[in-house]
Parts: sequence; structure tokens; C-alpha cells
Amino acid sequence: MTARAGRRRPDAAIRALLDRAVADACRRVPGAAIPRGWPPLAAAFHFGTRDVEWLRGAEGEAFEATQQQKAKADPPPAVFKRVRGPGTFLPPGPYRGEFAEVLLGRRTWRGFGRAAIRQRQLGSLLDLTFGAQMAGTTGAGTEVLFKTSPSGGACHPIEAYVMALRVTGLDPGFYHYSPRTARLHLVRKGATSDQAVRYLAGQDWFAGAAAVVFMTAVLPRLWWRYDHPRSYRAALLEAGHVCQTFCLVATWLGLAPFCTMALEDSRIERKLRVDGVGEILLYAAGVGSRPRDGRWVQWPGNRPKLPDSHTKTGKRQTVR
Repeated sequence: MTARAGRRRPDAAIRALLDRAVADACRRVPGAAIPRGWPPLAAAFHFGTRDVEWLRGAEGEAFEATQQQKAKADPPPAVFKRVRGPGTFLPPGPYRGEFAEVLLGRRTWRGFGRAAIRQRQLGSLLDLTFGAQMAGTTGAGTEVLFKTSPSGGACHPIEAYVMALRVTGLDPGFYHYSPRTARLHLVRKGATSDQAVRYLAGQDWFAGAAAVVFMTAVLPRLWWRYDHPRSYRAALLEAGHVCQTFCLVATWLGLAPFCTMALEDSRIERKLRVDGVGEILLYAAGVGSRPRDGRWVQWPGNRPKLPDSHTKTGKRQTVR
């Protein structure tokens, strides 16, 4: 009896913690969410994790110092998972051509040049990332779009809003990009680098960006086809697909891209004039010109090397 009771206690404690966490998350769900199609589990997760408090200034520095101490006492998980069984070596490369160069050249930039980006560059970036390349009709008679990134059920819930800061011939402001018109439609006049830093949770290294693109999801497009909690995962995954496309296209254009999920959710939604229930903020990506010296913050020198055990020969494979 004692042993069985001992096994139950941790389960009961965990259930109590989960009950409290779920109850707290549910209190944050707007009253309009469930009637407008939100599955309860998805609503609890989304609204329970928005508008978090981001560490800034001295608090952020203290967190980094704590992380350094933690890494010494309790090292992070290994970057490579230990494998078992015999292995077959798959010879890489040699990688030649523009596609491989773009893929290998993608980085998250935190330093930017002073030059503005051109309208044509921004237009190409938005069209190849968010543009509708083709349209079609399903067997049920519904219209679907074809874009450069995959979308579950071809629902394509992602919308793009541009915070233009330094784009030639474009007044600073907030714009909605329409894949139907291939135009930027003004939402609000005026935008500053200080605003961008505030909206991106105080990350001042993004102050030199020329434009920030906020990605939202129009959820009724998903709810109509998939009215269950797992469909919320589709919106999150699609934002990731689209963001990687954005970063690769920007790299191909010779620009300096970045992405971040550290956002001031509600403040940005109000600025974009979206309701935060039927259309929600998910992600942000930005772009600027490259600094003349080509410097970027993370690895200012040569490409870092992988451990010797990564290759069959124990030597670094050269990418040409």
C-alpha cells in the first residue's frame, strides 16, 4: 500500500500543476475567441503565451551571466545525438552553383549598413515570399493559391505587414502587402527605428534594419477546413516555412535578413489594426543593407568548423 501511494503522489502533484497552469491560461482567453472558432486547447496555449515579459537591459545581462554559470555546473544537452548501429557514409558535395551559395550563406544578421534598400528589392522579396504565384480551384469548388512555401490544405493563412523604415521612394510607415495587387497598402503613417526596437522586445541590434515584416495568421482560413486544435500547429509551422523562404530570398538579393519571435504581441496587433482573435501576430522577419565591411555579429571571422568526428575521414570537408 505504501509503495502504491508513493507512486500516486508525483502524478497527483503534476496534475495539480497542470490544472493551475491551464486555469491561468484559460483566464487569458478573450471571450470572443471560442465563439469565433478557436479550439479551446489552441486558445489556451496561444493566449496563455502572448505578451510575455521580455528581459531588457541589466536584467538581460544578468540572465546571460546566469546562463554562463549554469553551463559550467550543468552543461547544456549535446548538439549531436548519440547514434547506435553501423553507419553508411554519404559523401557530401562538392557544392557548386548559386543555390548552394545562397543556402550556405544564410545567416541571422545583427549589423546593417547605412544604405536604404530599394523598392525593387523589397518588391522581389515580398513577391517571392508571400506572393501568389498561381491560383486554382479544388474539387469542392473553393479557390486555392499556390505560393513558394507549403501550406496545410493550401489554406495559406499568413499575411505580411511591412514596417518600412529606410526604403527608397517609400515613406516610413506600416503597410499591408497584398499578393492580389502586389502592392503595399498604407495602414499607418510614420515608423521609427526606436519603435522597431520596442516592438522587437528591446533588441537594439535590429535598430539599423531598413524594414521589418510582421507575419500574422488569418485563422478562419484554417478553422473552416480543420476545426480542431492541431490546426493551430499548421499556422506555426507555416510561419516557419515562410520565414526561411524570406531569409533565403533576402540572402540571394544580397541583403542582410533576420528573424525573431521576441515580440510585443498586443501592441503590434493594435498598430497593424488586426483584432488579435481572428487574425493574430505570429512572427517577425526583417532586412537591411549589408555593412560595407561584410561584418556580421555572430561569427565575424571564417565559418566555424564542426567537430572532427562529423566526417568520415576526421577532416573538415571543404565547400567550394
